[in-house]
Amino acid sequence: MNAAEFLRPEAWLGQNEGPRYVQLRQRLESGIESGLLAPNSSLPPEREIAEITELSRVTVRKAIQELVREGLIEQRQGSGSFIREPMNRMEQSLSHLTSFTEDMAGRGMETTSLWLERGVFLPTQAEKDALNLSDGSEVARIHRLREAGGRPMALERASLPLDVLPNPLEVTTSLYAVLDQRGVRPVRAVQKISAINLEAREAGLLHVPEGAAGLSIERTSYLASGRVAELTRSLYRGDAYDFVAELRL
Repeated sequence: MNAAEFLRPEAWLGQNEGPRYVQLRQRLESGIESGLLAPNSSLPPEREIAEITELSRVTVRKAIQELVREGLIEQRQGSGSFIREPMNRMEQSLSHLTSFTEDMAGRGMETTSLWLERGVFLPTQAEKDALNLSDGSEVARIHRLREAGGRPMALERASLPLDVLPNPLEVTTSLYAVLDQRGVRPVRAVQKISAINLEAREAGLLHVPEGAAGLSIERTSYLASGRVAELTRSLYRGDAYDFVAELRL
């Protein structure tokens, strides 16, 4: 069965089954989940879908845009709409303080980084408060797109006092490997996790549609002495991660 046959309305479109764009979205979702609409295959143009389903182009466009926001369909400029290849979700433990590089290495995946910012800067007020910096202090800051297996996974922005990380340019792969060598690797952390919708620039870097679901994680890490050593704000793709915490009585 090809896409045109699958979308013929006799088999799924009902008068009392809810809004028509919702019915079309659900029909397309079922085709994607079953594999009938295969990853990387193209959908017929909106005009053609409207003719096949006997729906308006406005209705067709609304259904497709919802699937774009859900990350199931990708629209390519000048080429049309394509079924996105599903990303294998990863379970990330919240019980261990590890780096992105260590996490991915444990899965046999090589990591790369696209540097967005790296250097010594005057701190923001939020950085001064979180890191307990005095007036006139500077902060080491690294901001990068983290990739694993050739796919963008997360945006990570870390801020550290200069006596913890005097030279941010030393960080080429793992931040924690550099801190380990200096004897200032954090031993515990407090994390705050929030569900967000990714804005246009963040979504573009992560190769997901604007407004796609993401996870925002703010982590404050501490040395064995109790001193704050790191403030990290990370944005993770919502379609790539499940965060898992083990609870004990």
